[in-house]
Amino acid sequence: MDVTALDARRFRVQALAVEVGNGSGGAAGLATLGSAMERLVHDVYFTLNDSSPGACQALVDLCHEHLPGHDGIVFFAAGTRQVSHQRDVNDDGFDVSLHICFESKAAHDVYQDTEAHQRFIDAGSGNWAAVRVFDSMVRTV
Repeated sequence: MDVTALDARRFRVQALAVEVGNGSGGAAGLATLGSAMERLVHDVYFTLNDSSPGACQALVDLCHEHLPGHDGIVFFAAGTRQVSHQRDVNDDGFDVSLHICFESKAAHDVYQDTEAHQRFIDAGSGNWAAVRVFDSMVRTV
């Protein structure tokens, strides 16, 4: 199983555990209650000045060092662009991606102002040529 499929599976298991813990009654309850749950997804795409494999991995490591432990995070992942997976629809204008699903917009807003988030920016921004942020409210099922 590849890492993306494994992360998606973990996300589904975490969501199911939350729903069961809320008394929704398992998978059937997940489909019913989950369809009404809104989450904020924070996707960040970094283009690096030095895009060597080592520099890309260093940024991924910084993401994992500073960012995953915040309250309200439902799912966290960071990694490098899959250069061998080329299709006409793929946007290849980035080197490293960060994906965080928050339980709410409020949880995201708190995260933005944390010391750990600022330490991440301070430690990594010297090699950032461009940063694109895509925030969206999603409905989970």
